[in-house]
Amino acid sequence: MSRQSGTGAEAVKTLATNRRARHFYHVDDRMECGIALRGTEVKSIKAAQFSFTDSYARIADGELLLVGLHITPYAFGNQFNHDPTRTRKLLAHRDEIRRLHRRVTERGLTLIPLRFYVKSGLVKVELGVCRGKRTFDKREDIKRRDLERDLDRQVRSGQRSL
Repeated sequence: MSRQSGTGAEAVKTLATNRRARHFYHVDDRMECGIALRGTEVKSIKAAQFSFTDSYARIADGELLLVGLHITPYAFGNQFNHDPTRTRKLLAHRDEIRRLHRRVTERGLTLIPLRFYVKSGLVKVELGVCRGKRTFDKREDIKRRDLERDLDRQVRSGQRSL
């Protein structure tokens, strides 16, 4: 069976999103990367048996590396299982890695994984170029969310006055 190259919409299945990242960071830019995985890691990820709460990406020796991703060993993997917390290589073009390296070193930004998903049978990660939020930024976001929620409630209940 061959893949059709002319189809417009590719099926994307989201495995997990990092909602905490939006609370702690301002996301400036996003990029899609592949992940270099070993045998049973793919099966564990597709079964959503992983955690990336404290993970981040860094650039070392011209390579993009994902640190802190915990992939639970596959239940049926026997001796072919992997080390759950090893550093994994992210797959990106050399020019993109250089551009990210410049941005991270000059402006003090951080690379945070925002979302893991399967696209065309391959596991991908959406990497965010993020800037840390300060406490007052977090409070401002919470206040704005509460106001929007209150407005939505008033509109639904039919009240027009504020």
